[in-house]
Amino acid sequence: MSFRSRSIALGVAWRGLHTFFHNPTLVVPAVMFPLFFFTAFAGGLSNVSNVPGFDFPENYTTFQFVFVLLQASAFGGVFTGFAIARDFEAGIGRRMMLAAPSRRAILAGYALVAVGRALFVWLLLTVVALIAGMEVGGGAIDLFGLYGLALLMNLTALMWAAGIALRFRSLQAGPLMQTPVFLIIFLAPVYVPYDLLTGWVKAVAGVNPITPIIEAGRDLISAGRSTRCSPTAPSSRCWPSSPRGRCAACAVPRLPAAEPPFPAGARRVGRRHGRSTP
Repeated sequence: MSFRSRSIALGVAWRGLHTFFHNPTLVVPAVMFPLFFFTAFAGGLSNVSNVPGFDFPENYTTFQFVFVLLQASAFGGVFTGFAIARDFEAGIGRRMMLAAPSRRAILAGYALVAVGRALFVWLLLTVVALIAGMEVGGGAIDLFGLYGLALLMNLTALMWAAGIALRFRSLQAGPLMQTPVFLIIFLAPVYVPYDLLTGWVKAVAGVNPITPIIEAGRDLISAGRSTRCSPTAPSSRCWPSSPRGRCAACAVPRLPAAEPPFPAGARRVGRRHGRSTP
């Protein structure tokens, strides 16, 4: 990226973030919606963890935190798409496209806006979850992977919403940006693990591309197979990290170590008297 394109991207990002943080009508929904879902799911549905077969290693607050984190990241990208459509309705978008030598720099600037908004929501959501008693079983690398998945969700939703916004250039296309993302997220294993789903919901979740992402996020925050699924770990502590079932390591029985046919002392005595021992 050239210096001019970089300056355009940073200018678009600064304008978008300045507008976001100085407008309460944009900040409050971006913060309140994730906190509302987290409170409603982790608090109001906490007894779901007592259902037979719910064997997630950490508590239900941790189980729901991963979903709300990914959901907030996706909606952050969609809301940035709303900002793109709003700029085009006001005529600012057309002026930027005429002035910028590379339109990819404009898109890169909006991507920085989406990431900045996501970082702000992640910080607040993580602090609230820790205060609410969230248990973290994974290490620093696992958490880095979890927030990396959230970043991937954020940018993917942004590309979808930006494509719709640049095509229609009107806020009237807002439902077309938001509704598919909303449906694909809530047709994943939201309240219980995949193994406990039944009926058409399980069939849809099995082919939903968001399902492996949510399962991977929950696997990361609970340390996954690296600590929960080992040949010596009880199978009740193993988290089903994929819709195909438990990891194969939990099904391997622990074999006793082979004992030598003669004690070590007998072998030393045999060698002293010139006798061979096995």
